[in-house]
Amino acid sequence: MNSIFDKFVIEPILRCINAYSENNAFCINETFYTYKNFGAFISKIRTSLSKFDKNSLYVGLVVNDDIETYASIFSLWLQGKAYIPLHPSQPIERNKEIIAQMGIHNILDSSKCSVFIDYNVTNTSKLIFQQDNLDYDRSICNDNAIAYILFTSGSTGKPKGVMIKRGNIGAFMDSFWDTGIEIKEGDRCLQTFDLTFDVSVQSFLTPLTRAACVYTVPHDQIKYSYVFGLFEDHQLNFAVMAPSMLRYLRSYFDEIDLPKMKYCIVTAEASPLDLVLEWQECIPNAKIFDFYGPTEATIYCTYYEVTNSNSNKSLNGMLSIGKPLKNVEAIIVDAEKKILSKGQKGELCVSGDQITPGYWNNQEKNVEVFFEKEFKGVKRRFYHTGDLCYIEEDDNLMLYGRLDSQVKIQGYRVELGEIEFHARTYLNGINSVVIPFTNKSSNTELAIYIEAEEFDVNSFLNYLRTKLPPYMIPTKTIFEQNIPLNANGKIDKIKLKDLIT
Repeated sequence: MNSIFDKFVIEPILRCINAYSENNAFCINETFYTYKNFGAFISKIRTSLSKFDKNSLYVGLVVNDDIETYASIFSLWLQGKAYIPLHPSQPIERNKEIIAQMGIHNILDSSKCSVFIDYNVTNTSKLIFQQDNLDYDRSICNDNAIAYILFTSGSTGKPKGVMIKRGNIGAFMDSFWDTGIEIKEGDRCLQTFDLTFDVSVQSFLTPLTRAACVYTVPHDQIKYSYVFGLFEDHQLNFAVMAPSMLRYLRSYFDEIDLPKMKYCIVTAEASPLDLVLEWQECIPNAKIFDFYGPTEATIYCTYYEVTNSNSNKSLNGMLSIGKPLKNVEAIIVDAEKKILSKGQKGELCVSGDQITPGYWNNQEKNVEVFFEKEFKGVKRRFYHTGDLCYIEEDDNLMLYGRLDSQVKIQGYRVELGEIEFHARTYLNGINSVVIPFTNKSSNTELAIYIEAEEFDVNSFLNYLRTKLPPYMIPTKTIFEQNIPLNANGKIDKIKLKDLIT
């Protein structure tokens, strides 16, 4: 059976377990695990899965930062099942909502004491390994089978599940290696993302299919300081980070010298050009890429390579998101889904083998965000990203921001990214975030958060008045020493909005 998932995921990992058994596969909380160790954990957990109902395809996985959790993912895939990540730090009621939506009966949990007492829980940390029970046989499974379902915030307050097929992941891996990034045996690769967030899948999959080592960040550590320690102690040579992580590391830039870094990906948020260029000085021999993609397009769908010259493409101080990956097609459309020409601003829509089959049990949302349209002589299924973009003459995509981050003030349509750009320019790159809010008269106003010590804002606001029309000038200025991030390392705009008084 020709399976792109087997070709790019299962077969390479099994090859690494067998051919590079003494190589380190993981460094978790300063403990190293070889590929032989990893294989043993996979086999141990695989044995326990044989007791599950064959028709029970979806298994809850409590995503701790440990070897059992990572091994559980591959055990489930070998068994032909899908994992549904349940974060141990998220509210139990939210996790129960996910379990209820999926009809989950079985949960894998490596925690010392599981909070999921009302379910059939297998404690993977207490399983006993039998050396003669190595089991890497694959259940027959085609590429249409679901590999994982990630639950993201829903507009109704109810989380919605994005289904990712095995074939979606295979197509993504094929696309990823086509970018020219190379990970080799023995490379040391950073994994900072929660396993409830799709970038984590790339962060562990690409090293493990190349006999490299994955360096993770424990849940109980301060991420940026732990990452600084990993850089310093282990001279990592491949890293994937959100721009917010770089902002937190900025105060360490003078101390960070990573000549062995080969590749660095910035992703998950719009990437400020000035911040990335500062970071480039810390990793002088590395190639830096800006990767973009919604969960619905399997991790990333476009990429842009940062140059060492002044020719980098940017809009409002943010890097271009580049060109589509190998297995992705991209178009810009207007409100009537008419394809726009280069230079015309509209919504970015993507299609191809990486696009999710849809949301779990949510036909209303599926109808809303997916549509069919002929493109290049072929009828294709497209996904509405909700991002406002245009295509330059050289085919690079320029990102304005979210369609839903456009707000109307006094009848004018305002793009928040433009205000943030001018604020950062005046503040020499200091992080600034603009949040719309409704005042007591039910009108929309703008608040700007500045990540700095408090200062007299008169000259700052006067500068903005020289660059922007009056309706775009923030009416509230709020100083926040550390702008809060959500679990995925992105700026937590919901929390910022709640803080406005």
